[in-house]
Amino acid sequence: MPEEPQAKFFFSLRSPYSWLSYLRFVECHGDLVHKLRWIPTWEPDGSTESALRAVGGSVVYTEMSRAKNLYILRDVTRRTRESGTAMKWPLDRQPVWEVPHLAYLRAHDHGRGAEYVAAAYRARWEQGRDICDRSTVAEIGESLGLDPDELATASDDPGLRERGVRCLLEVGAEEVFGVPFFVTGSARFWGVDRLEEFVEEVRSPRVSSGSTADDESGRVTWTLDYGHAGGCG
Repeated sequence: MPEEPQAKFFFSLRSPYSWLSYLRFVECHGDLVHKLRWIPTWEPDGSTESALRAVGGSVVYTEMSRAKNLYILRDVTRRTRESGTAMKWPLDRQPVWEVPHLAYLRAHDHGRGAEYVAAAYRARWEQGRDICDRSTVAEIGESLGLDPDELATASDDPGLRERGVRCLLEVGAEEVFGVPFFVTGSARFWGVDRLEEFVEEVRSPRVSSGSTADDESGRVTWTLDYGHAGGCG
């Protein structure tokens, strides 16, 4: 059995920034696509949240302010216009994010995880479709040659629900606070604009700045300053 990749890409099908980082990653660094662990994260429904808290996890997602929402609308519109990327803003109506994200896990089981992500992003961000609609997920599955019903009903599978909880536990364990979020070794990178640094670290690993190696074994002691709040803006 091949060794599981250690570098991680935490993504959300809901996030336009995850979508933009995915597009850039595939276009510029396609050889690494299958050398990462792709870990989905999303705002859990009541059932997932209860299961997550029962095993000591917590919900990372928080409701954004109106000001931040407006900024994202303008920023993403500006970025796509500058890059010439086709985009159509989706309208979410009572979304259940387990529907598309647990379907990703099912597609991954069939070796089509990356293709599913591409199709889901295309449906949501280029066609403006509701990817929490099971019929949309079914169409995506059919387009990939997968059983459409199996993907559309993935969120009804208790086993996939449990795996989804484990994904969200890993989000907490890696201290992910937003997406896209990239992890390789002790190095962490957040945001579209940190993609190139992440790729460089994957290709040429080194001891991350802000830390010192204790000894030749490569163990790291962090030398961070928690002296005041708000230092990162």
